[in-house]
Amino acid sequence: MQRVIVTGSTGLIGKEVSNFLEQTGYKVIRCSKSLGYDLTDESVAKKFFSENPAECLVNLFALNQHIEESDYPKGNDIYDISLDSVNEYLNVNVTSLFSVCREFARVNKTGVIVNFSSIYGVVSPDPSMYGGDNKHIGYPISKCAVRQLSKYLAVNLAPNIRVNCVIPGGVKDSQSERFTKKYNERVPIGRMMNVSELNGIVKFLCSNESSYCNGGEFLIDGGYTAW
Repeated sequence: MQRVIVTGSTGLIGKEVSNFLEQTGYKVIRCSKSLGYDLTDESVAKKFFSENPAECLVNLFALNQHIEESDYPKGNDIYDISLDSVNEYLNVNVTSLFSVCREFARVNKTGVIVNFSSIYGVVSPDPSMYGGDNKHIGYPISKCAVRQLSKYLAVNLAPNIRVNCVIPGGVKDSQSERFTKKYNERVPIGRMMNVSELNGIVKFLCSNESSYCNGGEFLIDGGYTAW
């Protein structure tokens, strides 16, 4: 039975992906801050991965202001945003992600890593969707960095470890009716994604069916970035 570590396993996508992989025959090793694993602490990452060898790693942990409210004020005008708040996004979404991937590779000499970027790592958030609470600049720049981090690792960990990057669009959760309407108008398919619609790509990238996929970017966005 293949073992897969899912970081951010108690989040909206993480919970769905973990349950799906478990139901399809994988042994899922859950890892998240709410389970006691603060992956921004390098010593925690080192200990966790040394104790949990696995064939696959799916990274879903991230800082996103609409998932985990930060201590910084809303509004996000570029002239008022503190550099500390930008660094917080970079620390969680880029530096800590690198640490986690590195520790997985240190322990497991073969395997698969699946990282998650965002459509906002490809195109800029539309300020009109967010009203007075524009998307924090730290999120898109960090998610763009995830794409390059994944490519760098794909080159340097090959051929023994394959690294790919999923780029999802907006997942329907508890967004306001106003936001959802404006978002849907931008998507050729005409709606936000259901959380279960990421299961297939994750399973594919963790399986031998994707044995020649390395350094790839997989847009799952209903056509949002196709304009």
